[in-house]
Amino acid sequence: MNYQLPIRKPVPRPDGEGSVQVHLDPSMRIDTAKVFAVYGKGGIGKSTTSSNLSVAFAKLGKRVLQIGCDPKHDSTFTLTKRMIPTVIDVLEGVNFHTEELRPDDFMVEGFGGVMCVEAGGPPAGTGCGGYVVGQTVKLLKEHHLLEDTDIVVFDVLGDVVCGGFAAPLQHADRGLIVAANDFDSIFAMNRIVGAIHAKAKNYGVRLGGVIANRSAGVDQIERYNDRAGLKTIAHFPDLDAIRRSRLKKQTLFEMDPTPEVVAVQEEYLRLAASLIVGTDPFEGRPLKDREIFDLLGYD
Repeated sequence: MNYQLPIRKPVPRPDGEGSVQVHLDPSMRIDTAKVFAVYGKGGIGKSTTSSNLSVAFAKLGKRVLQIGCDPKHDSTFTLTKRMIPTVIDVLEGVNFHTEELRPDDFMVEGFGGVMCVEAGGPPAGTGCGGYVVGQTVKLLKEHHLLEDTDIVVFDVLGDVVCGGFAAPLQHADRGLIVAANDFDSIFAMNRIVGAIHAKAKNYGVRLGGVIANRSAGVDQIERYNDRAGLKTIAHFPDLDAIRRSRLKKQTLFEMDPTPEVVAVQEEYLRLAASLIVGTDPFEGRPLKDREIFDLLGYD
């Protein structure tokens, strides 16, 4: 007998060429707050940046929720002074019966009144970061914890290597990129630009700009910005006080007010104020890998 293979219809790829991501459930949209997703190369200082930015928002009178999206769950460490339970661990403890949970089982008030949640992550090599983010937002919605929030800050782990950890971009209004003035950091930034560019095709997220961190200068970042269509919206130098703040389990707003610490505090407050008012998005376009090597002087 002759068998004919069934005709397979092409699978829609809505979030960019090669994408196999699914659309966000409309009921899970965060539509009661401004949402910022903070990305950058691993170890670049995203959690320090996110936590101090959250405090700055709070000092300007906003009700702030910070959501850590990293399996090592230390995004809110300086805010809460401890490692708080993760959403995934708490959900597993009640066999995912969310009705058995109370808000204080997974949400902790940190310094300055910033509410803190750690999404956690699946065991290494299994699961998907996007699932974890989705479960976290679902839990917050079921407990009506987003209704009294003005600002949500997602602090997302390292480079965007898969669509799972790009999931916060489905919720965000602006994607903020933390970068140092070096090749590896800018290479990671370029991939993040690509992820935001892809998600912007179907979601409201747009590029919010670059936060230069741990850098005396920004010449390399500016060379990339000029080519990619971005702009540096804040600059934090490589200060020992910033490093020590994390060792002391403190945000910079709790450190001794030396002139350099005060200057950094003021830069965070300025950045927060500009984000509250709202900034025009940047179109941005990711460069080809070869373009980055050529641009930054690699043979």
